[in-house]
Amino acid sequence: MPAIVTIRAHAKVNLDLRVLGTRADGFHELRTVFQALALHDVIRCIPRPGPFAIECAAAGIPLDQTNLIWRAAQTLWRSLRRAGAVRDVVVQLEKQIPQQAGLGGGSADAAATLMALAGLWRVRVRPSQLTDLAAHIGSDVPFFLSGGTALGLGRGEEVYPLADLPRHWIVLLIPGFGVSTSEAYGWYDAERELSRAPREAQHVPGPWPSRAAQMINDLEAPIAAHHPEIDQMKAALKRAGALAAAMSGSGSTVFGLFQKGRDALNAMHHLKGSGWQAILTETLDRGEYARVAAPRKSRLN
Repeated sequence: MPAIVTIRAHAKVNLDLRVLGTRADGFHELRTVFQALALHDVIRCIPRPGPFAIECAAAGIPLDQTNLIWRAAQTLWRSLRRAGAVRDVVVQLEKQIPQQAGLGGGSADAAATLMALAGLWRVRVRPSQLTDLAAHIGSDVPFFLSGGTALGLGRGEEVYPLADLPRHWIVLLIPGFGVSTSEAYGWYDAERELSRAPREAQHVPGPWPSRAAQMINDLEAPIAAHHPEIDQMKAALKRAGALAAAMSGSGSTVFGLFQKGRDALNAMHHLKGSGWQAILTETLDRGEYARVAAPRKSRLN
């Protein structure tokens, strides 16, 4: 009987994000610190005769070729030198990671799809090949192949493991608006002086040997100029006891770090009445990520 492959696609936050300039290819040169989270989508790859399809009950999720899941499937299919369009599989997506939130949901789904379909199609793909395919799909996608805490360079696709951040609990605040990547970088390019203003570094709390993360995000000030709620959410998290708070990626999520789960839970309950969606999650190190994000096979009934 054919197998179903199920996999988790985990979210991330950026513990630091610096924009170093504009590259010759038009992308921005970045230095960022990625951190994997327990929050995740679930993807099921199910063999079924006919054209490729994506199924998802969540509102606003594209089910066509604009979805990175589709692009991941087609990229792997072509790398195997299979003719025509990808076919004979349906991908079911259970969406939990908010969209246009700076949490990497689309990229995580793409990376998970790559790994799941490699298992479903029983193809041996070397890690370096999978990383190359992931980078072709999107800048953040390679990080989600390994998770944990990692340094991202280039467009974000050059990923280097860092010492894992000790376990922290994280409260995510999601406002009623999203920010697209193109909007974020467009505002940054138009208002770079906002990012050059002096900012106080927020050192990540706890015993951690890396000093690569200071909870500074160069995209935060230009986005906050258009959406002042960003600064309001940061202030609210700190009032609620967060040891450090920052916007993740290109927004619109703002997150706070907590060393004690009880403190994070209390903060989440306190902030739920503020008009923002509040989600409690925690960090994952590379070992945990490898375990919980591994593809799992089951049989069709």
